[in-house]
Amino acid sequence: MSDSLHTHKPEADHDHDHDHDHSHKLQPVPQHGHGSHDHGSHGDSCCSSKAAAPSLIKLSETPTAGARLSSFRIEAMDCPTEQTLIQNKLGKLSGVQQLEFNLINRVLGVTHDLPSTMPIIDAIKSLGMHAEPLEQGVEAPTPVPEKKPWWPLALSGVGALAAEVIHFTNAAPNWAVAIIALISILSGGLSTYKKGWIALKNLNLNINALMSIAVTGAILIGQWPEAAMVMFLFTVAELIEAKSLDRARNAIGGLMQMTPEQATVQQADGNWLVQPVKNIELGARVRVRPGERIGLDGEVLSGNSTIDQAPITGESLPVEKTVGDKVFAGTINQSGSLEYTVTAEASHSTLARIIHAVEQAQGARAPTQRFVDAFSKIYTPAVFILALAVAVIPPLFMDALWFDWIYRALVLLVVACPCALVISTPVTIVSGLAAAARKGILVKGGVYLEHGHKLDYLALDKTGTLTHGKPAQTDYLSLDPTADETAPAIAAALAGRSDHPVSLAIANAAVDAVVDSPRAPLIVDNFEALAGRGVRGEINGEVYHLGNHRLVEDLGLCSPALEEKLFALEKQGKSVVLLLDKSGPLALFAVADTVKASSREAIQQLHELGIKTLMLTGDNVHTAQVIAAHVGIDQAQGDLLPTEKLQAIEKLYAQGHRVGMVGDGINDAPALARAEIGFAMAAAGTDTAIETADVALMDDDLRKIPAFIRLSRQTSSILKQNIALALVIKAIFLGVTFAGLATMWMAVFADMGVSLLVVFNGLRLLRK
Repeated sequence: MSDSLHTHKPEADHDHDHDHDHSHKLQPVPQHGHGSHDHGSHGDSCCSSKAAAPSLIKLSETPTAGARLSSFRIEAMDCPTEQTLIQNKLGKLSGVQQLEFNLINRVLGVTHDLPSTMPIIDAIKSLGMHAEPLEQGVEAPTPVPEKKPWWPLALSGVGALAAEVIHFTNAAPNWAVAIIALISILSGGLSTYKKGWIALKNLNLNINALMSIAVTGAILIGQWPEAAMVMFLFTVAELIEAKSLDRARNAIGGLMQMTPEQATVQQADGNWLVQPVKNIELGARVRVRPGERIGLDGEVLSGNSTIDQAPITGESLPVEKTVGDKVFAGTINQSGSLEYTVTAEASHSTLARIIHAVEQAQGARAPTQRFVDAFSKIYTPAVFILALAVAVIPPLFMDALWFDWIYRALVLLVVACPCALVISTPVTIVSGLAAAARKGILVKGGVYLEHGHKLDYLALDKTGTLTHGKPAQTDYLSLDPTADETAPAIAAALAGRSDHPVSLAIANAAVDAVVDSPRAPLIVDNFEALAGRGVRGEINGEVYHLGNHRLVEDLGLCSPALEEKLFALEKQGKSVVLLLDKSGPLALFAVADTVKASSREAIQQLHELGIKTLMLTGDNVHTAQVIAAHVGIDQAQGDLLPTEKLQAIEKLYAQGHRVGMVGDGINDAPALARAEIGFAMAAAGTDTAIETADVALMDDDLRKIPAFIRLSRQTSSILKQNIALALVIKAIFLGVTFAGLATMWMAVFADMGVSLLVVFNGLRLLRK
């Protein structure tokens, strides 16, 4: 039928002229994936990015046949600083072939062919971290993160301030100042020193290493008060930064908290019992009262109610639910009582898959993040070498004072730390992904969130995208008097084998037509779908075709009289389907779909954003033009096969446009794959749409696409602001440092201050 190609979007990468990362395709949600981590130890976290970095690291291109996957929970692994250490350490371990990092849940997956996991655990232990095996059947003590007491940090602050005051007022000898400063450094900075030492042993110049060198250097040149103040300010800034970044991470994890822990389940004896949702099996009958949250995905068995589906679809208005309708975990039952049968376990609910998809999406780095990460790998060693040069060259060759230039080198080490630059991209991307999820827009990677602002053309399918996708038969015309009685039943038998909306409309109308004279359903043999044309099958030994105008022409069974009838109906915006046997057309069916109320507004919003629109449909040209004119689409092309839709996308690319394609995530796979971004409509509850689309809209509201583009533009703007802010402030303070006007504690304020600024700026995306 029109738009009737039913095929999955290929797993292969898009053949774009830019880099698309498809490593985020979904896997089943791990049982240990959610709700198990504790943020109590974040005061120890690193300064660099707390959001996810590249999730999959291949160490070997040819995995051995006996390779297996082992998973580990590493409580201390929550940012790329630890990831880099682990990656470098395990990369040298023979037998380790692939690493997969989930920094959100602090889980490391290791593909290896080692006889046991002890070498992996020992290697991670040498980095000062504990790896808890999560393999099936392996028992390991669950580490309980120690919540740090407040008094060491308070003591560090009091000591640093006291050392500064005593030194400034000369109220005590220098040895007393040194003792007070040392107490301050040890009480607040031991963890930084420990991490810095491990990093240096592994030849990794992370922020902990740079800060440890700077503080030690200050001590060696007798700047005890400054050393203490630098360490205290660094620790405080780390704590504030960790708390701020947790907000971005918890915006995603908070979605899972929408699911209740318990639900009321009917037992075998008919009684109702409250059970944990994680223990409820498929097919169980669950009751939900007014005001309760729905615990599991299911299908309504009895009752009527309205449900707030905002957590899943972002819809602002409640949705009516009755027998046969789907319900989703995490949504709120508002008015009536419902009973439903469970269709998905807790770990595989639509909400769980959404959260897992967003977590995976953070592993697909955006182009800006890839650039920043590559830049920082060069920038940090270069700054370290520059600091050595600043400390040595002026005293040796310019007769400058050693003390002054060593001090300036230490200030340079602190202020030139790439923290703000590194953190500017991932925290913004994480915030953008979470903000999109709140709106019912599931973005499958930072690359799509960042590329969204580049779109200047949007191609749209018709059925189910601009229209409701539930057309009804409007006309029936017999073309062969001998087939008046049999044609509806034959059409119903053929159409009933397809799930396309046009086919379903014909099947339903045909069933209604024969309801007064019941007969046994006809058996269809050798059924075949004809992509973009219709279907073919044998009934009682006779071959029949049911399809569109193109199919009639391909079979050579068209005539001027039939053309006139088809033209008259198509001009009204109706889709025409014909039933044919080997001798010619037997009957004509006309079907009309209704346009969604939101389609016209969505197209208007796209035009206001400067984006041109194009309808690509397998329906006839007249129908395409009528619908396009009604909703305000710029251009419309009809009678298209899937390959011709792809060619239309290719043509726009050849003209220099950046094109998005909107479909249902299953049909039109070639065009969706070729587009810059493929949008899937109404993905709620649809596994395939969630797993294959670049961007999945969790309901059928087309207005979410302009909302996504606005979010993408805001994300891109914030990314540029953060990078510019970080670089400009670094450049200004570097000049101040070379002029000898900066102190170490001022450098900490500058470095950590800009880090917090970019974090808070990125978190603006989470504002409702």
